[in-house]
Amino acid sequence: MAINNVNNGSPKAPIDNAKLNNQQSQAQTAVQQDVAAKNTHTTAPRQDSVSLTQSAQQLSQVQKKGTEAPVNQEKVDKLKKAIQSGEYKIDADSLAQKIARLEAQVFGLKP
Repeated sequence: MAINNVNNGSPKAPIDNAKLNNQQSQAQTAVQQDVAAKNTHTTAPRQDSVSLTQSAQQLSQVQKKGTEAPVNQEKVDKLKKAIQSGEYKIDADSLAQKIARLEAQVFGLKP
């Protein structure tokens, strides 16, 4: 099998290493500049925000007032003891009316 003469018989030109290194460093610099430019555009600080509905704000106020309210520990202990001993009786009708009244106040409805 015959091989064609690729260089037409002329000697191969020597590689200029300085020129090759210069081209490679220029290419690397260009890539680094592109990456830096993209990073400056994508690293801008993001501003997050939260907004609460009026109902959530009211609930937060109610919870805060509940934690700030004074507690009559003596009365709490007396009720615990009555419940544990079975002496405390619950009036279901009265409780249902009070729950309905509370829900009406919370949701702005008429009882």
